[in-house]
Amino acid sequence: MRSRHDTAADLRVEALRAAVGDAVWAPSIHNTQPWRFTSRGSRVSLRADADRRLGVADPDGREMLISCGAALFNLRLGLRARGLDPEVVLLPDPDRPHLLADVEAVPGEEPEDYTRLMHGQVRRRRSHRGGFTAEPVPDSVLAAVRSEAETEGARFIQAVDAHVKGALAALNNAAEHIQRRTPSYASEIARWAPAPGSRRADGVQHESYPRTAPRTEPHFAARDFARGRGWGMEPANGTETPPAGVVLLLVTAGDEPADWLRAGQGLQRSLLRASEHGFAAAYHTQALQIPELRAFVRTHFCGAGHPQLLLRLGVPDTEDLASVRRPLEDVLTEEP
Repeated sequence: MRSRHDTAADLRVEALRAAVGDAVWAPSIHNTQPWRFTSRGSRVSLRADADRRLGVADPDGREMLISCGAALFNLRLGLRARGLDPEVVLLPDPDRPHLLADVEAVPGEEPEDYTRLMHGQVRRRRSHRGGFTAEPVPDSVLAAVRSEAETEGARFIQAVDAHVKGALAALNNAAEHIQRRTPSYASEIARWAPAPGSRRADGVQHESYPRTAPRTEPHFAARDFARGRGWGMEPANGTETPPAGVVLLLVTAGDEPADWLRAGQGLQRSLLRASEHGFAAAYHTQALQIPELRAFVRTHFCGAGHPQLLLRLGVPDTEDLASVRRPLEDVLTEEP
């Protein structure tokens, strides 16, 4: 006969599995999903999957760790939603840099309404690569988004001035031109943009970007995932020029691996709050992937902070935002 202790342990194992199932729905650069999880007893460890790092665009693994930080926040949230408190140790072993976090799940309280609401957005949140509607983002939502990021040790800087928006758009567009004429960048994009009909459970699927990228005002150039092959969905706005939305820079005080993980956790926390109100984010990492341009952005627009991500926030012009994720058995190792 099984004891109550055995039953409780089984329930905790199931809760850990379910929380990892939540974790994988975090956003990641080009949907690379660069994470692996190992569970043993009441502990889950998060590791970076270096084979999925963008070797050309992200040689230092900064965006890989931001992606993993977002997954870590989902893991924490998933545990709390199931009555467990996550005790997190970031970068627990200096000799194993790809071991990003150890998370011990201990018994906690019943989840609060806030936790339930946020958890309900984990699988609804989507990245957006199309246009936005003209509906503005209320100040109250922006304040909530900022607050969520700050809770995790990151912060958002909003580009309010038209000249700042224009400058950031121009830097993004210059970086896109540079990357398009660089064969190694183009090859890396091709690796993570499968053709229609692909059965892959990663990468940027053709149903998740428009056939013709919308020309926003000011214009922020989008990645050329279709590569001139006519892939993608029909633009929802037709020939209209959609607004750029709210332009935000995600920054951190430092620029080390722990800061990148905090940036990812702050990003995901903010995105879930935005999703609760019907808003989504479009990402523009091009300029921050070129060291000289990233330094320029920091000097002129970030004060003492380090820019980690440039994004636009708004109401998507379509509700059909597709995404795929790898099955749990591909990312989770369960040890006895």
